[in-house]
Amino acid sequence: MAELKPQGAVSKVLNAAWVRPFLFLVFIVVAWDLAIRLFRIPAYQIPSPLDVVAVLRTDWPELLRQSWPTTYATVCGFALSALFGIPVAMLIAGSKTVESYVYPLLVFSQSVPKIAIAPLFVVWFGFGIIPKVISAFLLGFFPVVVSAVQGFKSVDPDMVDLARAMQGSRFQVFCAVNLPHALPAIFSGLKVSVTLAVVGAVVGEFVGSNSGIGYVMQRSIGTFDLPTMFAALVILALLGVILFWIVDRIEKLVIPWHVSQREDVIFAS
Repeated sequence: MAELKPQGAVSKVLNAAWVRPFLFLVFIVVAWDLAIRLFRIPAYQIPSPLDVVAVLRTDWPELLRQSWPTTYATVCGFALSALFGIPVAMLIAGSKTVESYVYPLLVFSQSVPKIAIAPLFVVWFGFGIIPKVISAFLLGFFPVVVSAVQGFKSVDPDMVDLARAMQGSRFQVFCAVNLPHALPAIFSGLKVSVTLAVVGAVVGEFVGSNSGIGYVMQRSIGTFDLPTMFAALVILALLGVILFWIVDRIEKLVIPWHVSQREDVIFAS
């Protein structure tokens, strides 16, 4: 009879979701510091981890203040990506005509570098928050659409026919069959989208802004203040990880029944 294999305290700690990435991060930092010392890389090319940590400690209030505009633009752009991306995906998946007209244009739009058209947003909408939100939206929109289309198209037609045979309306069939089946793919697209939205917000800040982490990075590059630039990169990485984690938590709450959300169980004979 199969029984659950007991785990010790050390094994439980090592198997925690946050421990292994943390250990790998420590390894990267140590390798970074050793490479600088062994190859004698000058500070104006790559700063040492200690210099970056010193900047994070001394300039933390300023970096935190500058992170709020970036976070706001990222969240707004990501919300717009989900708000418009999922309905567009429903239309594409539900109609061959809409797919033939819209889907090729969406794919074509992704070949246009966003950094090339971001200055136009500054010309059209000024130096406020709107250009950053639009940049975040454009980068986060496509992954949501592609993943949601794949999810809606992968619904089992037999399940849809069964729900219709039970006198279910189109809305009831959609809520009971199509949407639950597509949710795992939708959340996969949302997790990609939220990280790309961070990149989009920073692109908008690069082009024209007097606040935000992108502005801090651009100012640091101009003055060759590499420790501050690397500290800003750390803030951006933390922002992306936190937003990704939030979307992942929401996914676990919305679709706890999906196989990807089940806990791993080790059985022994």
